[in-house]
Amino acid sequence: MMEYLPILVLVISFICLLSIGTPVAWSIAISSLLTMLVSIPAMPAFTTVSQRMATGLDSFALLAIPFFVLSGELMNKGGIAHRLIAFAKTLVGSFPGGLALINVIAAMLMGAIAGSAMASASAMGSILGPEMEKEGYSKEFGAAVNITSATTGLIIPPSNVLIVYSLASGGASIAALFLAGYIPGIMTGLFLMIVAAFWAKKKKYKVGKRSSLKQVGKTFIDALPSLFMLVVVIGGIVSGVFTATEASAIAVLYSLVLGFIYKEITLPKLPQILLDSSATTAIVMLLIGSSMCMSWALSYENIPQDISSGLLSLSENKIVILLIINLLLLFVGIFMDMTPAVLIFTPIFLPVVTKLGLDPVHFGIIMVLNLCIGLCTPPVGSVLFVGVGVAKTTIEKVFKPLLPLFIAMIIALFLVTYIPQLSLWLPSLFDL
Repeated sequence: MMEYLPILVLVISFICLLSIGTPVAWSIAISSLLTMLVSIPAMPAFTTVSQRMATGLDSFALLAIPFFVLSGELMNKGGIAHRLIAFAKTLVGSFPGGLALINVIAAMLMGAIAGSAMASASAMGSILGPEMEKEGYSKEFGAAVNITSATTGLIIPPSNVLIVYSLASGGASIAALFLAGYIPGIMTGLFLMIVAAFWAKKKKYKVGKRSSLKQVGKTFIDALPSLFMLVVVIGGIVSGVFTATEASAIAVLYSLVLGFIYKEITLPKLPQILLDSSATTAIVMLLIGSSMCMSWALSYENIPQDISSGLLSLSENKIVILLIINLLLLFVGIFMDMTPAVLIFTPIFLPVVTKLGLDPVHFGIIMVLNLCIGLCTPPVGSVLFVGVGVAKTTIEKVFKPLLPLFIAMIIALFLVTYIPQLSLWLPSLFDL
C-alpha cells in the first residue's frame, strides 16, 4: 500500500483542489508539495518545490513564449484578423455554410500567424459572430465552429505548445515539430469545414455570392503582408537562419511595424497591449513552473516508470497502447489545461511510445492535437469559455452543434495517430 501512497496523495489532492476552485497552477504546486511530504522532510520538500519552479523556467527555448504571445496580441489589435477574414470570404463565401467556412479558414490563418487559440476565438467571434447572426445562422452554431476552429492554430506553427513539448520531451527539434504540425492542422480544419457545410445545408443557411478573380486578388494582396510573416518566421527557423526564440522576437517586430502601417496600432494603445500580453505570459509561465515541479515529483516517486511498465504489461501492441494513451489524454484534457498536461504527461508517455518505435515528433503532434479537444470541453476548456462569452450564449446551448465538430476532431486525431507520415513527411522532406 505504501508504494501507491504518493500516487494517491497526488491524484486525490489535485482533484480536491481543482473541485474547490483553486487555480490550476496552485493546484499543481500544492499537490506536488503534498506528494513530496510523503517521502521527504518538510524543509527539503518546500525548498525543492520553490527551486524546481524557478529552475523550470530557466530555459532559452521558453523565451520564445512571451515574444509569440506579444506578437499574437499585436496582430489581434493590428487589423490582421479583418484582412484574413476578407481574404477567406472571397475564397469560400459562396459555398454552403460560407460564413462558417470563412471562420475555419480565417482561424487557421490567424492561428498560423499568431499561434494563440484564445486570440483567434476572441477575434473571429467578435468579428464574424454578429455577421453570422445577421445572415440567419444560429448563435450557438457560430460559437461551436469558432471554438473548435480556433484550436487549429495550436497545431499549425508557430505554436507555443509545441515549444513547451520540445522542452518536456528533452529536446525534440522545434523546427521539425513546427513542420510536422502543418498537415494535421490543415486536415483538422478541412474536417471541421466538411461538418460545418453539412450542418449549414441541413439547416438551409444562406449562401453568399461568388467572388470574382479581381476581388480574390485584391483581398489576397491586402492579406499578403500578414501571410508573409509565415514565410519569414517558419522559413527562417527551417533554413537555420535563426532559432525559434530569435524568430519570436522577429515576429514581434514584424507585427508591430505592420500594425503601424495599417494604422490600427498607435503609441497610446501600446501600453495596454504590453500589459495584456504580460498578464497572459505570467499565467503561462506560472503553469510551466508548477508543472515542472510536478514532473520532478513524479520522477522522484518513479511514477512514470510504474505507469510505463503497467501500460506495456497490458499489451505490447502499438495500436492498443496508442488507443489507451489517446483515451487517457482525452480524459486528462477535460480537467487540465494544455500546457501543464504536456509538461506532466510527456515524461510519462514518451518512454512508452519510444519503446514501441514511435518518433517523438509524431507523438508531440498526437499529444497536442488530442489536448486541443480538451480546450473545447468543460470544466477547464479555456477556448470554450472565450467562444461562449464572445457569442453571449451558454455552454448548454452550444453543446449540440459542438458534438459533430468534436467527432470530426477525433477522426482527425486517430488518422494522425495511426498514419505517422501525416506528421513526419514534411520534416523528413527538410531532413529534420
